Amino acid sequence: MSVPPASAAPWRVLLAYVRPHRKALVAGALLSLTTGATGLALPLVAQELIGDLSADRSISGALVLLSLLVVANAGIGALGGYVLQRTAESVVLTARHSLTSALLRLRISAVDAVEPGDLLARATSDTTLLRAMTTNSLIGFGTGGLTLVGTLLMMGLVDPVLLAVTVGVIAVASLVIGGIVPLINRAGKRAQESVGRMGAALERALGALRTVKASGAERRERDAVHRAAEESWRESVRAAKWQALAGNTAGLSTQVAFITVLAVGGARVSTGAIDVGALVAFLLYVFYLMSPIQQLVTAVSQYQLGSAAISRIQEVQALPGEPDRPPAPLPTPGAEPAAVAFENVRFRYSPELPYIHHGVTFAVPPRGMTAFVGPSGAGKTTVFSLIERFYDPVEGRVLLDGLDIAEWDVAALRAAIGYVEQDAPVLSGTLRDNLLFGAPDAGEAAVSAVLATTRLETLVTRLPEGLDTVVGHRGTKLSGGERQRVAIARALLRRPRLLLLDEATSQLDAVNEAALRDTVAAVARETTVLVVAHRLSTVTTADRIVVMDNGRVLAVGTHTELVNGSPLYAELAATQFLAAVE
Repeated sequence: MSVPPASAAPWRVLLAYVRPHRKALVAGALLSLTTGATGLALPLVAQELIGDLSADRSISGALVLLSLLVVANAGIGALGGYVLQRTAESVVLTARHSLTSALLRLRISAVDAVEPGDLLARATSDTTLLRAMTTNSLIGFGTGGLTLVGTLLMMGLVDPVLLAVTVGVIAVASLVIGGIVPLINRAGKRAQESVGRMGAALERALGALRTVKASGAERRERDAVHRAAEESWRESVRAAKWQALAGNTAGLSTQVAFITVLAVGGARVSTGAIDVGALVAFLLYVFYLMSPIQQLVTAVSQYQLGSAAISRIQEVQALPGEPDRPPAPLPTPGAEPAAVAFENVRFRYSPELPYIHHGVTFAVPPRGMTAFVGPSGAGKTTVFSLIERFYDPVEGRVLLDGLDIAEWDVAALRAAIGYVEQDAPVLSGTLRDNLLFGAPDAGEAAVSAVLATTRLETLVTRLPEGLDTVVGHRGTKLSGGERQRVAIARALLRRPRLLLLDEATSQLDAVNEAALRDTVAAVARETTVLVVAHRLSTVTTADRIVVMDNGRVLAVGTHTELVNGSPLYAELAATQFLAAVE
């Protein structure tokens, strides 16, 4: 589905979501119009019935027709209502497909600037408003408008004078409602923004619930969520107030029209201008007029609320995203390892923040292990983020196999890389799901081999359902070291040409660290391995070490060379600890 530009009017965006379901929508609209047509025939039949009574004729035929019209009106109305509600749910589904696709394609820099809870609210709460916008605004405005025109035409056929009286009353009410509509829009948008803030506050607390509890901050976090919820409540109540005022103004106009028509019509009956049957029919039309007027008022109100939601959805669509490409094939077994180089790279996360890299330059040949060491904030993890193209350099180039990664297809670039993040995230689901997350087509033999490589066989044996055991939200049923090994196994299953390990052994005990260090050394003989390290034992086995500080490369060499040639490295090595948290 093509998405209109962010500057497009809300109705254009809604039509884009509706377009795939237009046949069902037209069918529902036709059913609604048929319901309106049967309703419009009722006053005429009633007029005929009164005429038959006045002329002392049989009313059985009129009664049968009246009964059939009532039954048809109810049946067709129910079917039309179902078709429209089903279509509206389909429109919401289409919008959610489009929005979630856009969310998952967002650049990391765009996600950094927005609270995840607010993005979640846009994909759930905001899209839900499209349901009412579809049925009440799009269809309601069309069917309500046509029914209103049809009713006025029928009223004109009965008596043009009474029609003029009715239109005058409705015109005054329309002016009042027109002044209320912008207030509904503003209140609706503020209400949805408040829902986003509430989602962000709740996600913040739940994402660090252990820290919240350990800090005794439950009440403070609860109060922050409650404040956002109360703000949303206030704005929603304000929108409801204006909606109620608009609706009651419409209802009041119908009642005033009824009273006015009754007075003027009574006078016309007394003068013989119209008969009683015509007055009764006209009064029935006045009552019938209430439904399309309420439809139109509701349509305008829901459009205002929906347009506020659409503007928030468009804000997400306007954020910078990556191309929507299918995943690239993973490297074949025995694929040549990759070479990496940085050429005078300068980078900062946003224009208002200081530079992280100040002309970083180094080259890593294919095959072997390269370790990055340096104090906290040196820019080591940022090296990996730039290689993965989560961000682009402000100046300079990052090369993979001699080609600027800006010229690589993003999917092909990442298919060549195995990446183990600093906190080694494990996703909700089974252990098998997590292992196969980056290589869904990996066979049992490959899984068994990687389990042995990362010493996860004991864990699988211990778990009640083995690989099919659910590991909990963010892997809460696993220890920190187990999560790290799962993350490493997940990366190795991709058969990467370039393996990035960011603090990959920080939570392992000495035995498992030594085993994994041997594994990494073995992998490094077949591929290119880059390691951000903070333990001297990891660094000493590296083929080369890149020493960084304050966003600059100070030295490159082996452990022995750097101990003698780099004062910073010598100091770090002397402490047996290379700080790396950035």
